[in-house]
Amino acid sequence: MKSIKLLVAAIIAAMPALAMAQDAAPQGMGAMGQIIFFAGFILIFYFLIWRPQSKRTKEHKALMEGLNKGDEVVTSGGVAGKITKVTDDFIVLEVSDNVEVKIQKVAVAAALPKGTLKDI
Repeated sequence: MKSIKLLVAAIIAAMPALAMAQDAAPQGMGAMGQIIFFAGFILIFYFLIWRPQSKRTKEHKALMEGLNKGDEVVTSGGVAGKITKVTDDFIVLEVSDNVEVKIQKVAVAAALPKGTLKDI
């Protein structure tokens, strides 16, 4: 109880010093500072988020357009197989002997080098 009273007394004694310290606070940045801050934020957003995402999108689109019969691919679900048929929106993957799966082209995550499936 005694320590609480001492703490309250110390806070009350420090109030005038705290009030004077608030008056000396800076007023903030001006209009030009805000414009520079906003431009910096836009640049960071562009280089860290927008540009890498558009680059990945272009690479994936080129991958989908370059799919041919006989290519070995991995889907986004982790299924690896060899392409046996290609249409506009779908491909047919041979995942095992006489086992074929029809999937959308957009589900292809990566193209594998030739002969990868034999090594697995």
